Amino acid sequence: MILRTRQDLPETLGLLPGAVASKHLTHGVQAGRERPSPVALRKAAEAFPVNEARWSVAPVLDLLDEAMDRFVDDRVGADGWLAPRLHATIRMAPSEAADSRLWNYLALLVAPDYVVWRHSDGETAAAGRFTGPHYTQAFSRLWWAAELFRNGPDYRPVEVACRVQDVLNTTMRLDVIDHRPTAQAILRIVARLLGDGSTRPGDQINALSSAVNTAGSTLAYDVLAPDESKDYDELLEWIHEAGEVPAVPLNRLPDGPEDGHVPPKSVDILHQLFEELLAEAPIRSRSKQPSSGA
Repeated sequence: MILRTRQDLPETLGLLPGAVASKHLTHGVQAGRERPSPVALRKAAEAFPVNEARWSVAPVLDLLDEAMDRFVDDRVGADGWLAPRLHATIRMAPSEAADSRLWNYLALLVAPDYVVWRHSDGETAAAGRFTGPHYTQAFSRLWWAAELFRNGPDYRPVEVACRVQDVLNTTMRLDVIDHRPTAQAILRIVARLLGDGSTRPGDQINALSSAVNTAGSTLAYDVLAPDESKDYDELLEWIHEAGEVPAVPLNRLPDGPEDGHVPPKSVDILHQLFEELLAEAPIRSRSKQPSSGA
């Protein structure tokens, strides 16, 4: 695998159109044997201003290097460590994170080596890990996992979510996962399955996700278990503090924005309902596929 040299990298993140990213996503890039042309990519990309600390590339690279060092024998395990730290480092509003061009830029211009390291099947990393939907792209999936599963400033639920890859691969696709009590109720079941020593929690999480999604077409979860509005001013303050705070801690979780916790009563209501849905859901066994797979 060809490793990056920092002097050849941009100072800040930016935006890279999907058509350009796909054009330069060769088999050699996916296999880690070559890097995309930095000259051609920079010409087509839009770099963010260097005076906004939240877009700096250096702290992101520090995290990626640390993850590859720490999890050399457990690449899947890197997700739970990296997701909250990536979220707390690239501080932005969900509307900004929804722009796939940002993640294309990070994967092609900054850290294609990390994408290959984390997602290679032994030969190549799938194209969707470089440029794809938010639940597939290597970095977007982590940032959104942290955003969707954090409980206000508390990133501990994110670690639980990342322990079962099917939460990221399947549950994050659900439209209802934007409802915070729904997300937290699902994670309570994930935590129970892990605590019970369930041998294949991924199979049950996939069954639960399907049941929750189906029931959500007739049950209004936001009415049954209302959420509180996020404090957008607190989120903006957290974003604006990016240049004033030290790098995220490596050995303890960082703090997310103080934009409001999920109402416990609403989580309790949905947790009970989802346990009932899981008990009745048909569980499809994938005996030949590891539930914690990449």
